[in-house]
Amino acid sequence: MRSLMRRVLLDTRYTLVGFPTAVIGFVIMITGFAAGLGTAVVWVGLPLLTGTLMVARGFADAERGWLSDVLKRPPVRPRYKPAPAGAGRIRRLVNPMTSGQSWLDLLHGILVFPFAVLSFVLTVVFWALPVAGLTYPLYGLVTSRIPGNVELPELLGFGDGYFTNAIFYVTVGVVFALLLPFATRGAALIRAGFGRALLTGVAELQERIDDLAEGRAAAVSAEANALRKLERDIHDGPQQRLVSLAMELSRAQRQLSKDPEAAQATIKSAISATRETLDELRALSRGIAPPILSDRGLAPALAALAGRCTVPVDLDVQTVERYQAATENAIYFVCAETLTNVAKHSRATVCTVQLVRIGDILMLTIGDDGVGGAHVAKGHGLSGLADRLRAVDGELTVQSPDGGPTVIVAEVPCG
Repeated sequence: MRSLMRRVLLDTRYTLVGFPTAVIGFVIMITGFAAGLGTAVVWVGLPLLTGTLMVARGFADAERGWLSDVLKRPPVRPRYKPAPAGAGRIRRLVNPMTSGQSWLDLLHGILVFPFAVLSFVLTVVFWALPVAGLTYPLYGLVTSRIPGNVELPELLGFGDGYFTNAIFYVTVGVVFALLLPFATRGAALIRAGFGRALLTGVAELQERIDDLAEGRAAAVSAEANALRKLERDIHDGPQQRLVSLAMELSRAQRQLSKDPEAAQATIKSAISATRETLDELRALSRGIAPPILSDRGLAPALAALAGRCTVPVDLDVQTVERYQAATENAIYFVCAETLTNVAKHSRATVCTVQLVRIGDILMLTIGDDGVGGAHVAKGHGLSGLADRLRAVDGELTVQSPDGGPTVIVAEVPCG
């Protein structure tokens, strides 16, 4: 109830206080724009137009602050193009005219006037009717005794008399009091929707574009880092083992005619080295999407990861659907890297892995009872996972205080 009343008061403040603000802004902006445009030929209009645009920006900033309360969104302020470094006085003077958002601010200040009038009238009416109806038992004692006074209930055929009028007006007051939250909300959204389209729509679109560009850059960086790591691991591991294996086989070939027993021992050693190399190649191949993931989906792939982990894993997969390859790969790699970190660094005795779909979000939760200290900041192993998730509009959350336990949550859109 308290939150509903707060919402009604916020919407009412927005429409009532915003009305005189819209009137003042409309007068200033329409006058300044007309005067500046009319005198632009003789250069006097340039300062007038610039001043009008800056005033419009001030009114727009105030409106954005109110929109944050009404729409329950964080405040978004667009980036206005600054004047170039070393620009002259004239260039700095006309700089606000080069920003498209400045003209949108001016357009909003002019066109918001009818929206402000409509929202103001709706709010006043839906506040006045409940107040007038519910307080009729107080002032109705006076109005009902005025000679020749005809009340609305009598005109509508409900009869006359103080008590009849009181019942009618109180009923009307109760009905409109129940409608008040919806009316004030609707009145506020009429104006707020228009304001959001002109004042924050471009900024939100630019923010989305920046996020996508940042996500693509993060994906490229994560893939490049993964390739460099794979190349380094192959060079330091299997490649060196294969070179050593070739030397061992060459030695065995030379020993065959002179010392068959020594050659047998060398071949046996080479076979053992071959097995170790194959095991190492299998371990490295886990960094690449395995066939089990593409063929059978996340549930079997995560089960395979859990089975290979040296720490006991309690696996709970609550979805068997197939998702886009990028989504499945992201979840798989997060799980694989996290379980590797658990095995290497956490000193945990048990680990839990849960995969569940909540609406359009695929959520992977990995926890362990280890020593904690995991961090997603740059320079830590988990930062690459965060970059990989950002490439698919996902998010990584890490809770790992010193001493543990650790909980890592990966959320990936799957709708």
